[in-house]
Amino acid sequence: MDQFTSAVLPYRDPVAVRTTVVVVTWRGAEHVGQCLAALDAQTREHTLLVVDNASDDGTAALIEGRTVLRLHRNAGYAGGLARAMSMVDTPYVAWLNDDAEPAPGWLAALEDALDNHPRAAAASARLEHADGTVQSVGVGLTRLGYGADLVDGLADGTVFGFCGGAALLRVDALTQVGGVPAEFFCYYEDTDTSWRLRLAAWDVLAVPEAVVRHKHGATTRPGSRQFHLWNERNRLRMLLRCAPRLIALRELARFAVITALLPFRPGDQPPNYRVALRLQALAGALPYLFRRPQPGPRGAVWRHWAGTDRNSSNSTL
Repeated sequence: MDQFTSAVLPYRDPVAVRTTVVVVTWRGAEHVGQCLAALDAQTREHTLLVVDNASDDGTAALIEGRTVLRLHRNAGYAGGLARAMSMVDTPYVAWLNDDAEPAPGWLAALEDALDNHPRAAAASARLEHADGTVQSVGVGLTRLGYGADLVDGLADGTVFGFCGGAALLRVDALTQVGGVPAEFFCYYEDTDTSWRLRLAAWDVLAVPEAVVRHKHGATTRPGSRQFHLWNERNRLRMLLRCAPRLIALRELARFAVITALLPFRPGDQPPNYRVALRLQALAGALPYLFRRPQPGPRGAVWRHWAGTDRNSSNSTL
């Protein structure tokens, strides 16, 4: 059974507290303490909820005394966020990786951005590598339908989507478009959610003043087989759910043809070009051929945003 434990917190005026920060952790003993310390230093009052994905590395001791939802199995980042949403009673919810350390003004900058833009449903922070270089200010959409981390937003401060490592969302907008796609487990849950927000005519902002230092991949090991499986499967799921039907079918067919030709290519292939992995990704995506979560102007969204990855960091989500 999942367990919920609530810390004894000092009284806070519920009107003043507008954001619940959700930190999903799994085996985060090496870094979650720094994340929580950075949240303690925020200049804006907030509620903290830590979702522990059945960690077995001592994480439980580090988060003792916090408000914790402890799951009996690892539900992934998307699954943990989805489970947390039923406990959020504030108008805003922040998604924050357990290997992220937000600067003291991070939450204030994100809240102010949404306050000043009533048609914006999400605000994406500026994630930086340890050396201070930009990892992401939001997500662009490539011509092949991948999500790509952007190092610059558009001139008007908008981006196609938010980076789920450190972002703030309106709870009512997230609920309106169907919530967090728990079945994605990890990766593309943010790009899929951004697609659905765009279909519902919401905007997404880049907020470079909201700075976060991020140990990218501290938990999921980018480049691993599992990393590539989640990326390939969830990109196809996202397109089948959200993109124009012809675009989604084109990408599904292209993926299948490349997979069929791989046995005839000489030499060792990278993990995302190995037949067994790609067949597993296809099997996980095909049931979504008939799952379209909401109506919306798919063609218009695609025409406006596809190809907005020109200022990307060349990584896919």
